[in-house]
Amino acid sequence: MKRGESSLRSLIEKWLAPTATTPVHVTRCTFANSSQTRCVLARSSASERSLAIFFFRHDDGAWRVFPPPPRKPEMHFCPGAG
Repeated sequence: MKRGESSLRSLIEKWLAPTATTPVHVTRCTFANSSQTRCVLARSSASERSLAIFFFRHDDGAWRVFPPPPRKPEMHFCPGAG
């Protein structure tokens, strides 16, 4: 996938097709259980339809409609420490 195909702007244009009469409102989301998850809610409301989609930012910088996998605990070795 090309980098531009997973940018937040291109995904909003693809899925919600904003226009001057049906703008899209983007809100940053925060979750109490995960300070690492970067997420936005994009909403479009028109008289004939209403649509809302969550977009999640992954570690590679791409925005996707599914959340990234949870981070696992890591242990690091620091030479010369201690």
